[in-house]
Amino acid sequence: MDIEVARERALDAAETLFYGRGVQCVGMDDIRAASGVSLRRLYQLFPAKEQLVAAYLERRDVRWRGRLAQYTGRYAEPRRRILAVFDWLERWFGEPDFRGCAWINAHGELGALSPLVAERVRAHKRAFGRFLDELVAGAGLPAPLGGQLFLLAEGAMVTAGITGSAEPAARAREAARALLAVR
Repeated sequence: MDIEVARERALDAAETLFYGRGVQCVGMDDIRAASGVSLRRLYQLFPAKEQLVAAYLERRDVRWRGRLAQYTGRYAEPRRRILAVFDWLERWFGEPDFRGCAWINAHGELGALSPLVAERVRAHKRAFGRFLDELVAGAGLPAPLGGQLFLLAEGAMVTAGITGSAEPAARAREAARALLAVR
């Protein structure tokens, strides 16, 4: 099996299993069985499970932020783009396989134990914060609003993950709308 094909299969399996069951509940043998990649090849690609977790989070980050940017980019009006973040979150939370935020989940499981995983989580959250800051700047709004919107979105992610409901995104959107109304 080609090394790139093996890597993608391993990452596909890791994403399905880590996101669905949790990182600590999944062993490398589970990844091997789900991916069809030999254990030897798997350890050649990812010498430690921590490296596989970091690669899974990094790959998911690129896709997640890309989808968010594509969705919000459909709107020309800058303030509408800000509210579209919460529309997108509501769609994400409503997906049948939604199990919360992968980065929050990974940090809860491994953040205190793995500096590599903790850094991948922080990098994702920093990038999401910058994205919101850019939307706020594009709308000509005060810079602190980006951080406030970040906290609304992150709170919605945690609440949606715990409750299994998309409703937190709608509530956060209404709070964001109220913040925009006073600016």
